[in-house]
Amino acid sequence: MKFTAILAALVAQAAAISVSGAAEGFAKGVTGGGSATPVYPSTTAELVSYLGDSSPRVIVLTKTFDFRNTEGTTTGTGCAPWGTASACQLAINKDNWCNNYESSAPSVSVSYDNAGSLGITIASDKTLLGSGSAGIIKGKGLRIVSGASNIIIQNVAVTDINPKYVWGGDAITIDNADLVWVDHVTTARIGRQHIVLGTSASKRVTLSNNFINGVTDYSATCDGYHYWGIYLDGSSDLVTMKGNYIYKTSGRAPKVQGNTLLHAVNNYWYSNSGHAFEIGSGGNVLAEGNVFQNIPTVVETPISGQLFTSPDTTTNAKCSTYLGRSCQINGFGSSGSFSQADTNFLVNFEGKNIASASAYGTVVSSVTSNAGQGNL
Repeated sequence: MKFTAILAALVAQAAAISVSGAAEGFAKGVTGGGSATPVYPSTTAELVSYLGDSSPRVIVLTKTFDFRNTEGTTTGTGCAPWGTASACQLAINKDNWCNNYESSAPSVSVSYDNAGSLGITIASDKTLLGSGSAGIIKGKGLRIVSGASNIIIQNVAVTDINPKYVWGGDAITIDNADLVWVDHVTTARIGRQHIVLGTSASKRVTLSNNFINGVTDYSATCDGYHYWGIYLDGSSDLVTMKGNYIYKTSGRAPKVQGNTLLHAVNNYWYSNSGHAFEIGSGGNVLAEGNVFQNIPTVVETPISGQLFTSPDTTTNAKCSTYLGRSCQINGFGSSGSFSQADTNFLVNFEGKNIASASAYGTVVSSVTSNAGQGNL
């Protein structure tokens, strides 16, 4: 092939790789790596370097990056807080956790992959894009920390992070960050949290169109349903969750506390063997236009924070003052109650970027056909 033809092909390829759509809700306006020339890592080392350097970047994944067995393994003594049956997760004794909190649990031998323990650092002004259904990261998560801002993660899968072990690693960690958009991401077979926001402030985050796949061989509830789903525990966090598919979990999907303002809109929860929402002190949740199917316990009680569940059209009109529109009623099928109308915290939405909301009748078909990697 002539040089001009090769150049034209490369230019066409670069032009075809771009972010799809735009963030709604709190992270509206995020640009990530912007117009930076796309780079295509070919090794795990290149991927780590591109994500962590100080340059604005658009990083395109065209293959699977498997970090398992790249940093060695650790064998030691852990514990079995939920029993030693084959379907039960075991726990790594991270920070002496077994001794401090689960001292009565049986001691067991654990052997885990070191790569999963700490995610890949993502610095500011980065876009991480998967190409089609090819962009997969196995055995190691992504970690946005230390004041990073303006980050887009779209159309990738993060999977297989020490699923047998609690404290084996998280898929996506956000802590002390701002303007982060996680979109069309699939997470599956994770040791600890699929998505976790730490205790430091993460000011504007949008989680949209993601597939949180809780199907697992090992769980804290020993039933094939993952317990550690989404953990939102920040100080002054603003989180929009829209269009996500939270599938076969058994708890903490999400857990909300700290000082987190969560807008959960048009998400689909399907089949939970424990509870979906857990709302602790400082957690403020507005849930509208969602669908809960086969969720016996939609929210764990007692609720220590505040919750507005869009119970009826009259009450929903109270949203207009602060969101500029009425809220949408949630839909339920074979699920427990979810009816509370705390309104004092709605003023916190005033003046902020608010995601749109559709009636719940369109949610199931939209989410199941659209959420996760490969569905752009």
